[in-house]
Amino acid sequence: MDIKLELIFTAKLLAALVLGAMVGLEREMHGNPAGIRTYAAVAMGAALFTLIGLHSSDPTSASRIVSNIVTGIGFLGAGIIYKDNTKGITHGLTTASTIWATAAIGVAVAYNMLIVAVCSTLVIYFLLALHHCEWYIKIKKRWELNKEHKHDDSNTHTNED
Repeated sequence: MDIKLELIFTAKLLAALVLGAMVGLEREMHGNPAGIRTYAAVAMGAALFTLIGLHSSDPTSASRIVSNIVTGIGFLGAGIIYKDNTKGITHGLTTASTIWATAAIGVAVAYNMLIVAVCSTLVIYFLLALHHCEWYIKIKKRWELNKEHKHDDSNTHTNED
C-alpha cells in the first residue's frame, strides 16, 4: 500500500471519528454514559474495518465485513438495553440505536459517501436533541396525557348484561 492511499484512509478515519464524536457530544452533554469516546470509537472502528475490507484482494470481503459490523454493533447494543421490571421501564434503546446508526456513518465515510455521512450525523444529533427541546417536551406530555386518558376510559367501561 502506498503512502498516499494510507493518508486518504487516515483522513477518512479522522472524518468518521469527528462525525461519531459529534453524536457522542450530545449524549455526553446530557450525562449519558456512552458519550464522545464511545461514539467516536464506534464510527472510526466501523470505518477502519470497512476500509480494510475495501482494500482486500477479495472483492466480497468488504460486504461481508459490513454485514458483520451490523451484527456486531447490534450485539453491543443488546448489551446496553435493559428493562427495569419494578418500574416497567426499558432503558438504553436510544443509546443502542444511535450507536448502531453511528457505525453506519463510519461505513458511509469508508465508502466515500461523505454527504450521506454528514447528513446522517446531523439527523441523529437532531433526534437526540429533540428530547431537550421545550416544544417537543410539550407535545410528548400531551401524547402521554392522551394515552392515560384513553387508558382510564377503557377501565371505566362496564358491561351491563
